Amino acid sequence: MAGLVVLLAAIVAVVLVLVSEGPGDSTKQATGATPPRRAAHRRAAHRRAAHRRHGRARPDAQATLAAQLSVVRRLASYGLPLYCAGRSKRMVALTFDDGPGPYTKLAIKKLREAHLRATFFLVGKSIRAYPGLARQEKPVAAVGDHTMTHRFLPGLSQAAMSQEIAGAKTLIEQAAGQPVGFFRPPYGARTPAIDAEARSLGLLEVLWTVDSADSLGANYAGIERNVVAGLHPGSIILMHENRGQTIRALPVIFAALARDHLRAVTLPELVSQDPPSLAQLRAGGTGCATRVAPGSGN
Repeated sequence: MAGLVVLLAAIVAVVLVLVSEGPGDSTKQATGATPPRRAAHRRAAHRRAAHRRHGRARPDAQATLAAQLSVVRRLASYGLPLYCAGRSKRMVALTFDDGPGPYTKLAIKKLREAHLRATFFLVGKSIRAYPGLARQEKPVAAVGDHTMTHRFLPGLSQAAMSQEIAGAKTLIEQAAGQPVGFFRPPYGARTPAIDAEARSLGLLEVLWTVDSADSLGANYAGIERNVVAGLHPGSIILMHENRGQTIRALPVIFAALARDHLRAVTLPELVSQDPPSLAQLRAGGTGCATRVAPGSGN
């Protein structure tokens, strides 16, 4: 009788252990396998890590970019150049022309360290001269079309002008691994034919609110003064990534942004979150809250 009691007690103990562990834990102990829910979480984490390693956007980031580009295409359909965005958000767009170049990695490094984003208007011949750099800009910047060879477009034939813009768009998208939704004409030189070509390609033509004057020979102190004076919500700042004096001026510009509680974002982010009105676009430079600073824009 005592033996039977001991046996029943042992059976009850085993049952209690199995119940307390639950089916997931008992399965793991019996087979060494990871429970299905935990395994699914791990697989998702591995996929996210792989996306980061290979520079691919996660589905949510892709959806955000698609929504931003939808706004860009709508604005581009008006065929009017953009000088500034709206003024309701404390955001600005820092833009850099003529790259990639010898200072591109420094520009990327400084933007990454400051947790800021920008837009690089790339030139086809520069992409070929500095292969691989355009794709390195992707984590901190959007990219735009600044033509194949940076020629004065009004002086070209219709066919040559079209190839300068369309050819650069194709090359930039391939080299940078991201879509191109913006176009900036060299020297800011535009005609109705140039405007129409950009519109036909779905590109929003972008000029600027403030010219840093780096391409006019301003030193780093002058660049700092010009840019900081123009840091207002919705402003688009023109700089050049192939100028050492510009790179030297960036820390002071970044500090001014922080002081004024402004955030530097890409052009797709700026125009999607704080788009200009049609009336503002039609007003051109005078539609901006501040005076558009003159400059060569080269």
